[in-house]
Amino acid sequence: MIDRSVSRRQMFGFGGAAAAALMLGTGAWETHSAFAAPALKGDPFPLGVASGDPTADGVVLWTRLAPDPFAEDGLGGMPPAPVRVHYEVALDERFRRVVRRDSVVATPELAHSVHPEVHGLAPDRTYWFRFRAGSEISPVGRTRTTPAPWDSPRRLRFAFASCQAWQDGYYTAYRHMAQEDLDLVVHLGDYLYEYGVKTNKRGVSTDPRFHTETLDLARYRLQYGLYKSEAPLREAHAAFPWIMTFDDHEVENNWADETSENNDDPAAFLLRRADAFQALYEHAPLRRTQLPKGPDVQMYRRLPYGRLADFTMLDTRQYRDDQACGDGSSADCAERFDPDRTLLGARQRDWVLKGFSRSRARWQILGNQAPMGQTDQDPGPGTTVWTDPWDGYVAERNRLLAEADTRGVRNLVVVTGDRHQNYAWDLKRDYSDPESATVGSEFVGTSITSGGDGADMTVEGEKFLAANPHMKFFNNQRGYVRVTVDRDRWTSDFRVLPFVTKPDAPISTRASVVVEDGTPGVQV
Repeated sequence: MIDRSVSRRQMFGFGGAAAAALMLGTGAWETHSAFAAPALKGDPFPLGVASGDPTADGVVLWTRLAPDPFAEDGLGGMPPAPVRVHYEVALDERFRRVVRRDSVVATPELAHSVHPEVHGLAPDRTYWFRFRAGSEISPVGRTRTTPAPWDSPRRLRFAFASCQAWQDGYYTAYRHMAQEDLDLVVHLGDYLYEYGVKTNKRGVSTDPRFHTETLDLARYRLQYGLYKSEAPLREAHAAFPWIMTFDDHEVENNWADETSENNDDPAAFLLRRADAFQALYEHAPLRRTQLPKGPDVQMYRRLPYGRLADFTMLDTRQYRDDQACGDGSSADCAERFDPDRTLLGARQRDWVLKGFSRSRARWQILGNQAPMGQTDQDPGPGTTVWTDPWDGYVAERNRLLAEADTRGVRNLVVVTGDRHQNYAWDLKRDYSDPESATVGSEFVGTSITSGGDGADMTVEGEKFLAANPHMKFFNNQRGYVRVTVDRDRWTSDFRVLPFVTKPDAPISTRASVVVEDGTPGVQV
């Protein structure tokens, strides 16, 4: 495991003037007499606007000034100087009733991104926001605060999504999502893929600047510029507040703590990880508490939605042991049962369990990156599983689910990405015991584009359904999951597209799966 010490932070240069410059970009310093916006060449807001991590009294806003987001140096066509950015929050889309008006400084150290945190808003209310740099005004965004902590709201509606490889298809799903009636969006990781983009399923040529793998800060910034060039993604960001986390591809495929996919030198990999985390922060509506410190970032966090639900966002990459049995798939990997193996790390695991005991919410929602339920690939008597997700960390999974049960969690529902497939299944206290109790439910959501067009059913899906009696639904199309939660029922609508390699696909609800209050497990 990595030693997360002050000396490590010094190794990556976070301190003194560098730290002060980074704080400028977070909106912590708001001196109104300095850093007027210079004349900018072109629209400084082509990457759009966003909001995130809503609370009962506020939200974090985001934009990045980048008139040329494909500039090879990663600086977005901006001058190497701080720039003042003004913002407004209003009760109406025309900004006739402005409730907050302030400014923040965008610095070159954070690619001229800003993350102002707005407080003092009314709970459970819709607001509109916009930015201004010089004479240029951004697109308008819409956001919403959550209910007050003591309120029991009648309903929560949100969508969750993951896995949006640009080269695999168009982001049509986000255009449909932006038109939904939602309170918020949860993104579960693989927002970006580190791979070079030479060929793609869109049938369009790509610029040579994107052909190389993403390894350093300038290249990560360029890759985010490519992904955010998609209008549907910008529309979905502008429509709702997002709660975001990462999985592996924001850095590199299947990384684990300080171990890279190809066992690169740990020091070199940590430098890459620091660059990747900084670029993620620069392009996401994350709060100051998620500002990276070199290769470390605090991403696990809890966001309440009144007394109806708690969102507990996990980090299943940064603190884990290396994958068992060399990563991949195995039928005889004894190491995956080792009681000392961890996916969450001791500190995060204890934090999750204490949250189970302290929460007064009716629904406990875990935002999880890779499937928690067992995925047996062998319909016969054997058990063949992948060791990167929770199947490679069996003892910790069993402990987490048992503790949820014994600590009296009323309704445990896990929402998950990663797999590019739709599942609905029961979470068992111990999958090795056929009589084991069901203690929760998991919905695995498919990808936005990753994997290409897909199909309703595949040979692999038939094997999964035969091998996993706890699996009640399988689908292999692209899309997202729309969730409606009230005091009595959770409903997941699997929203799917017939294709993504061409634009303008229609959307439909392939299935709706229910969890009843007080009854663990899914009902198709």
